[in-house]
Amino acid sequence: MPLVEVALVMLALGFLLGFVGAGGSGFIISILTVVFGYPIHTALGTALAAMFFSSFSGSISHYREGNMELRAGVVVGLTGAAGAWISSGWSSLIPGDRLGYLTSGMLFASGLALWFRMVYVSRRPKAPDDTTLVTVKSVRFWLIAPLIGLITGSLSGLFGIGSTPFIQLGLMLLLGMSMRYAAGTTMLVIMPIALAGGAGYFTIGYLDVHLLLAVVIGTMSGAYVGAKFTKRVPVVWLKTFMVLTPMMGGAILLL
Repeated sequence: MPLVEVALVMLALGFLLGFVGAGGSGFIISILTVVFGYPIHTALGTALAAMFFSSFSGSISHYREGNMELRAGVVVGLTGAAGAWISSGWSSLIPGDRLGYLTSGMLFASGLALWFRMVYVSRRPKAPDDTTLVTVKSVRFWLIAPLIGLITGSLSGLFGIGSTPFIQLGLMLLLGMSMRYAAGTTMLVIMPIALAGGAGYFTIGYLDVHLLLAVVIGTMSGAYVGAKFTKRVPVVWLKTFMVLTPMMGGAILLL
């Protein structure tokens, strides 16, 4: 019965997240810990693994629409997976209460990074949509791309978050991608990070497969329905809720 309740709550949460277009890993973590009483480590592992499924469907869509720089995504994603695998083991060394505070802080930082990304995009001259400004053949690419992956992957593995705004900022600011390419490529990057991080939590005993199924079924079903109502909301509302969503998750964790 508790798993049924989790699925129903995640259904409602997924509807909200699909409605405003937010990832919501922070909300998943906060609901599982504060409402249902799951240990913070289990909540982190579950939220991280759940992102693989949502990113998988999003990646296929972006790839078909031509919104993805495949080679850059593979490099950043694979190095990010290495970072997530390693850092997921580090989380077990941090006491649960302290990890909750740290995760809350990272969620607030994610909201601020997302706000900065929106400001940056609104003021940035439009980059060509058919190319990235730093080619995969350059030395700079091979120095920067793995670094973006390692840093963002480590953040994801340690705190169970998607690091979406951090990945997108890295792709745009350091690799010179347009917003269109950064959005699509980020979906690809998150897949190996979520898979490796989830596997890391599983090996140390902090991933409940049955709980993961309940979360995935609920959030993906709700998000599918909620996304159909997005166009009915003013753009300024969507941007506001996208920034506030991770912050609200972080605030709940402090309760």
